[in-house]
Amino acid sequence: MTGYLANPLAFLVNTVVGLYIFAVMLRFLLQWLRADFFNPISQFLVRITQPVLRPMRRVIPGFAGIDVSSLVLLVLLQMGLLVVLSLIAGQAPRPIFIIVRTPVELLSRLFDLYIFAIIIQAVLSWVDSGGYNPVQTLLYSLTEPVVRPFRQIIPPISGIDLSPLAAIIMLQVLRMLVMPLLNHVTSPFF
Repeated sequence: MTGYLANPLAFLVNTVVGLYIFAVMLRFLLQWLRADFFNPISQFLVRITQPVLRPMRRVIPGFAGIDVSSLVLLVLLQMGLLVVLSLIAGQAPRPIFIIVRTPVELLSRLFDLYIFAIIIQAVLSWVDSGGYNPVQTLLYSLTEPVVRPFRQIIPPISGIDLSPLAAIIMLQVLRMLVMPLLNHVTSPFF
């Protein structure tokens, strides 16, 4: 499909499927990091991903504490998204392109997820109400393994913690080093 409706349709499909990919990715990461399962946000993620993951878990067992079915679902969703976006663009989906591009896209989404999570956690810490905040608790569980090394190196200055900023800068630098290299390696398949 090309023409007037192609771009809005591609945007809509990419957004909806991308949000579901983020939900599955968050569920995987929070489960892997052993975040609070009874947190309302965790329960939301479980509820929206369980209908797809439950049948997959019957066939694909976990391995060494890793939810393999979530990883398989991430790969399948990203591959399906690339196929649909190719069709919307009026191109025949090329299997080798889909296979090679899927991990690159998922890694890019992982960078996005961590950068957004650290930014949201930092903003929430500025407007902290002093009470229990389920979002902040989960964000802490998610981002602390990334921010902790910077927190050990950079002490708070006048009560301001600059370690989230350092973590974001390092994630961006890492992204700038890794993504162009992966794009270059996968470019023959475009």
